[in-house]
Amino acid sequence: MALKPLAGFKSLETHHCVTGSMRHIYVYNDHDISEDMLLGLGAGVSFSYWHFKGQTPFMGGRGGFRPPYLEEVAGRRTGVKIEFHTTSSARKARETLLEMLDAGQPVMIQCDMGFLPYFDFGDTDYHFGWHVVVVCGYDPETEQVLIADRDKELHPVSMEDLQKARGSTYKPFPPKNKWYTFDFSEKRAPTAAEVREAIVEQVEPMLEPPISNIGVKGIRKAAKMIPQWPNSLDADELRWTLFNSYIFISPVGGTGGGLFRYMFSRFLREAAEIMADPRLNESADEFQRIGDVWEELGEWFRQISEMDDPAPRLGEGVAWLNRLADLEEVAWQRLRDIVC
Repeated sequence: MALKPLAGFKSLETHHCVTGSMRHIYVYNDHDISEDMLLGLGAGVSFSYWHFKGQTPFMGGRGGFRPPYLEEVAGRRTGVKIEFHTTSSARKARETLLEMLDAGQPVMIQCDMGFLPYFDFGDTDYHFGWHVVVVCGYDPETEQVLIADRDKELHPVSMEDLQKARGSTYKPFPPKNKWYTFDFSEKRAPTAAEVREAIVEQVEPMLEPPISNIGVKGIRKAAKMIPQWPNSLDADELRWTLFNSYIFISPVGGTGGGLFRYMFSRFLREAAEIMADPRLNESADEFQRIGDVWEELGEWFRQISEMDDPAPRLGEGVAWLNRLADLEEVAWQRLRDIVC
């Protein structure tokens, strides 16, 4: 028996692991919603800065990490019921995966990308456990599965490696053998009211966040904290933090580039048609330009991460982030004036 995908499965080139995996499942089930629309409908664009004890600092542009999660919200607004399942049992995770494949359904799972052999992190022992992929084929003779990721190529992975990736205990995002189930029986297009509601749900926390780590305030907090990184990080940790910041801004990290702002821009263009409001195209242009600035900052992070001693250059990041905070505040306020 050869390793091949389920009949009718289409491998797509996507931008973000979660929405890209959702799109693979949606297209397979004849529900053609764009990845950008899924991100926007799920209120998936935000900003947050975190520095937990014992870990390196992290900044990211995704939202929807707290209930109700991005996947659930995007599903509700497209008539799809999406549920999460976790187990501490590797055996149950394997059995459920194979049962779903045998039933003719590709399976969306969460895993640690550090254990997936088709990623090359060089000599770095990199781990990120909130990576989401779709398993779309299985060969019992070779004990391999086929995985659809963000690139169009399908990747053969041994069940042994898959089990390690699904059962990883690396913090802060151990995947816990997570998998998703989808019910498309009431699938439909999103309404104009739902699209507007989704935009509001992204505008409000960016402008009026519950804590200072989130939204425009979070960008300003990141600007204040960057010069303090050398106080709590050694040289290797500092270089890694800088490189990781580049990863989570650039397309490499699954943001679609520009810290998800490019994807959000394309969502707003679709929203302009659904809501019959051309003003959203102007906001789309604005977020496209903001994405360009985030990309420039990401490249700066990459460049100084390669320096022996990047600490003296950290002040440059303060100016970058404060400029971005100003740009984002204006853009989100203008968007609020349109939809609220």
